[in-house]
Amino acid sequence: MNEVALEAGVSQTTVSLVLNEVSSAHFSAATRRRVLEAADRLGYQTNRRGGPQVASRGTIAFVVDEMSTDPWTAVAMDGICEAASAQGFAVWCAVTRSKSDVELSLLRQTSPSAVVGLIYGTINTRRVDPPVLARPLPTVLWNCYTADHALPSVVPAEVIGGQIATRRLIEAGHRRIGYINGEPWMDASRDRLRGYKRELSAANIPFDAALVRNGNWEPSTGYEYTLELMRLADPPTAIFCGNDLMALGCYDALRELGLSIPGDVAVIGYDSREIAQYVHPPLTTVLLPHFEMGVEAAECLIDLINGTPAPMRIKVQGQLVERNSV
Repeated sequence: MNEVALEAGVSQTTVSLVLNEVSSAHFSAATRRRVLEAADRLGYQTNRRGGPQVASRGTIAFVVDEMSTDPWTAVAMDGICEAASAQGFAVWCAVTRSKSDVELSLLRQTSPSAVVGLIYGTINTRRVDPPVLARPLPTVLWNCYTADHALPSVVPAEVIGGQIATRRLIEAGHRRIGYINGEPWMDASRDRLRGYKRELSAANIPFDAALVRNGNWEPSTGYEYTLELMRLADPPTAIFCGNDLMALGCYDALRELGLSIPGDVAVIGYDSREIAQYVHPPLTTVLLPHFEMGVEAAECLIDLINGTPAPMRIKVQGQLVERNSV
């Protein structure tokens, strides 16, 4: 599905909604045609429509702490459904808003005969210890982990993602690379920064703390800190933004300064949001692999249900989405 998205120049979510004929999703005829033609060229077929039906083997619960305006939970849900339905499992989703009483209530209402396995997820990558995990049910964590790593968990390979973004800028010839990070207390911010530092070191480029700013994932901090970075006596020739939204603010600041992208300053983002392909120039970014993580979590859980041991921690690597900003 990710390959179809790259081929058609759309997001994974768009591919999923078009190929699965979701009636409430409104896309132009041109977008639908691009997706269908890309899927046809690549030989992609959905598991859920057409072909022989797989006998039902039970229901998997996906319990998540938040369903925000960001697409990540919906993208993960689609990956879970894709993998689960291929093996005969149904999926239902519940949103708890991190309320332990809601989690416990949900579990009391489900019997082992109704729910055969649980995927517990969080919108932000973090450590968890929710009461929902106390129930003796095959369980896999999505985008989170426990302190003792006692349960299988599927998380993004954020350090490698930071390396991929930084390496692309180094390969383009840049040595003064600014980095606008997210909030420093978050796992994603810490790990992406670690990847940035690691790749600089691998290229024998000294780390310069003056080139790093801690933002808040919003376009406003991308704008503000790009202006700060460009005021340095020795400003960067490239900027790695910790997510695509901050890259939007970075674009605005560079244009305000009369600088071209990538002619004067190269920019790379992270997440591969839908909007990244529509800015000018289209933004090179690193995919946040929530769909693939959903697939991995479902497959890992099905292994547990079948009595097969599962890896205790799976880190899923996102790929570089090459466009025109580097």
